[in-house]
Formats: sequence, C-alpha cells, structure tokens
Amino acid sequence: MPEAAAEMAWFFILLTGVSVIYGAFGAIRQTDLKYINAYSSVSHCGLVLFAILMLNKTAINGAILQMLSHGLMTALFFALIGMLYERTHTRVVQEMGGLLKVLPFISACYVIAGLASLGLPGLSGFVAEMSIFVGAFEHPDPFHRFWTILAVSAIVVTAVYILRVVGSMLMGPVKDPAYADLPAASWFEKTGALLLILPIAAIGLAPLWLSDMIQYSLAPIIRQLGLGS
Repeated sequence: MPEAAAEMAWFFILLTGVSVIYGAFGAIRQTDLKYINAYSSVSHCGLVLFAILMLNKTAINGAILQMLSHGLMTALFFALIGMLYERTHTRVVQEMGGLLKVLPFISACYVIAGLASLGLPGLSGFVAEMSIFVGAFEHPDPFHRFWTILAVSAIVVTAVYILRVVGSMLMGPVKDPAYADLPAASWFEKTGALLLILPIAAIGLAPLWLSDMIQYSLAPIIRQLGLGS
C-alpha cells in the first residue's frame, strides 16, 4: 500500500464487478429462501470490495456503510426465514403463498428487509449503495465508469428477485390450508426483528451522524493512500 493497491485495483474491480452481477442473477434462479439470501449476500458483499478498490473517500465511506447495512439486513432475513421455517417447515418459495394474511408481522418485516436490500430510499441499503456508486463514478475514465454502470444494473436484478419472492410468498390466497392457523410472532421474535429494523431505518433516514464518524476514522487510511486529508 498504496502502490500495490493502485497497480492491481483494475484486476480486482473485474472480479468484484462479476461477483456483484453473478450474485444477483444467481439469486433469481433460487427457490430456497436461504439460497436466495446467500446469493444476495455475494452480490452485496462484492459491492464492499468494489467500493474499496475505487480508492476515494466517498466510495470507501460507502463500503463501510454497506458492511453495516448488509450485516443488519442479513441478520433480519435469516431471523425471519427461521421464523417462517419453524411454522411452515419449508423454505421453498413456491410452496408458500398468502402468508401476509396469516402472519402479518413477520410478512411486513420481510417486506421491509427486502426493500432495504433493493435500495429503497429511507433505508440503509440506499444510503450505502448511493455512496458507493457516487464515489465510483468520480473516476472519469471509461473503465471505472463502465464497471460502475454494470454494478448499478444489479439493483434492477435485485428488485426483480425480491419483488418476485414477496409476491409469490406473501401475496394472494393461502396456498396450503394447513397454514391458516399458523401461530403469530411471539413477543421475543417481534423484539428481535424490531431491534434490527430500527437501525436499518435510522441509517437510512439520518445517515450523516454515522457517515461523519466514518469519515473521521478514515482520515489516516486516506492519507496512507495518498488521496489527501
């Protein structure tokens, strides 16, 4: 550092750009909720390294925000998937349907997690991804901008698989009559989900307190990279 980072960044930008797109398209092909979340994580974690390799303050700040956002979203997704599996004994999307009528709290939390994952404004995913893409687009050369545009296109793919899952699993009539009497979320399940949703919303609605703190801690790294103070 910093010479090796500047010299080899282009190669790893190729790899991370592919991982962002591949993870998003891989998630579309999955039918198991855990596999959908896993491939989604490949895409979102690829954005972290993609941002760091841009070697500027805005993008690296976005990388740290993405780490926090992804950690919260993934924990919420896996908690909700566990709650659903405990009740339905399946994780296959096509075997579920109409769960919003039966499990309104869990379903609403899943929608919030999905919207955060696809980058809806007002939630943490939007703040993180916008910081990454704005920082990446600061590079004027065609190489960086081409891969930034490809990475941005992953948002569209993410929206496709998130909305497909929400529509198939939560909307419409209840597919299995056995699901009609599923137990509602307990108080500790609600507490756990809300403790993850609150920081997701807090980062999305008021990100500057966190972003300013990150910028301060980034100062020595930025100086080491030779990017100024």
